[in-house]
Amino acid sequence: MSGGVGPTYNDSALPKEEEHHATGETSTAARFFSFQQLNILAVILVLSASGLVTIEDFLFTLLALIYFFFLSKLIFPPHKNPNRDAPLTSPTNKIFRLYVASAGIVGLLIPICYIFQGFLEDDKRGVSAAAPHVFLLASQVFMEGIAATCGFSAPARILVPVVYNARRILTLVQWIVNEFSREAPEYGKGTVSVRRMYAGKVLAAVNLGIWSFNLFGVLIPVYLPRAFKRYYGSSKEV
Repeated sequence: MSGGVGPTYNDSALPKEEEHHATGETSTAARFFSFQQLNILAVILVLSASGLVTIEDFLFTLLALIYFFFLSKLIFPPHKNPNRDAPLTSPTNKIFRLYVASAGIVGLLIPICYIFQGFLEDDKRGVSAAAPHVFLLASQVFMEGIAATCGFSAPARILVPVVYNARRILTLVQWIVNEFSREAPEYGKGTVSVRRMYAGKVLAAVNLGIWSFNLFGVLIPVYLPRAFKRYYGSSKEV
């Protein structure tokens, strides 16, 4: 799920991953550098240039890029039957599209606003805690775009949100620990408002819940088996 947001918004995977597929890409390559994808790339570059991205997260995205291309070329190359690598979700599935859009808003758009507002209040601690999740989710969405553009097989495509989602849960746990370890008095005396303190806690908790469900309730039990079954199934199952 492309989570995301797949992000194109959809991390998705939210079903980020699926969102790319669910929108019925018949000319994915032509749309890869769409306005949305350029915006995602801009978020990645801004966060990287701001110094909010750790070397560990940066190396993860770089190694993940290499790893996914390795999988797509040697382990799960495109199937000889194009139908095997077709979208795993229907483009007319309104419930799924709503789920993907909602996850994209809560997982990417609102946290981006939270980070920008944090700069205004000079909330360095809050910004630093939220930035890793936003960076990794944006990277996931961009990687899903690359996977769709380069014609990755169904297993290779679904592994993008699975791997990224698993990595982001670790950053979300750290985000929650950071937010709940902050005490109100420091906000009353500083430039950071109490309202922002509570907003950070809610945002971190909601994202952990959404993306944990996305990984353990949607990607792993539903879409991962579906991708492998289609890839390795008999011709009658296409």
